[in-house]
Amino acid sequence: MKCQEIMTRSLKSVWVSSTAMQAARIMKNDNVGILPVMDDKTHKLVGMVTDRDLCLGVIADEKKPSEVKVSEFMNAKVIFCHPDDDIHNAESLMKAYQVRRIAVVDQNGFCVGIISAADLALKITEAQEFFETVKEISKPKKFAAV
Repeated sequence: MKCQEIMTRSLKSVWVSSTAMQAARIMKNDNVGILPVMDDKTHKLVGMVTDRDLCLGVIADEKKPSEVKVSEFMNAKVIFCHPDDDIHNAESLMKAYQVRRIAVVDQNGFCVGIISAADLALKITEAQEFFETVKEISKPKKFAAV
């Protein structure tokens, strides 16, 4: 099965110059926890922002959501796959990077979809296989001693 067969296509996104408030409003209105972040000029995917990023990068630091730009707290390290990739590729990337959602990017760098763990749950027919994916994604991350 290809990634394009299970990805969510109707995406909301924000610009890199959008504010935290704008991102939060889109998340609230559309009931989503993640937004692709697009470059203002090229419209290519340059990051992802989650509801957790908003909490930790804005609220916890007591920044003003109406003044903070998404570029200041987004995750610029985007894990992605391509529409024609097998879903097992997306699943492997989610395990390796311990992410619950992965962007689907076309050959031009445009975000055309997102695959979530829930999407995999609905499509993976082997219960054990999905269990292993969730187990890997959910493992505590190992941090180096400071």
